[in-house]
Amino acid sequence: MAIQITAVRLSGGTAHEHITHLWWTGQESGKTGDSTRAQIVDWIENQAGKAFTSDRAGHRTEVGVVTPARGEKYLRTHADGVWTNNLLALPRR
Repeated sequence: MAIQITAVRLSGGTAHEHITHLWWTGQESGKTGDSTRAQIVDWIENQAGKAFTSDRAGHRTEVGVVTPARGEKYLRTHADGVWTNNLLALPRR
C-alpha cells in the first residue's frame, strides 16, 4: 500500500525533525487518515509501506526515513538521490 502525505504538523521548530503528525490519503483505497511520525516510520521500515508527496503537476517524491546519529528517526523526501524539503512545503495542521 502507498499513501500520499497531504499535510503535516510541526512542534518545537521548523525542521524535518519537528514533524510530529502527518495527514495522508491511501493511493489505492482513497481512505484518509493521520498518523504520528513514529507510526509512519514503523510502517515504512517494518511493514514495507510506501509514502510520497505530490506537487500540482503530479510529480511524486518518495518519503524516506532518516536515522540521525543522535535523536529519533524522522521523515524526509528523497528525489534523484538527494534529500529534499517537500514535506516542509505541505500545508500545516
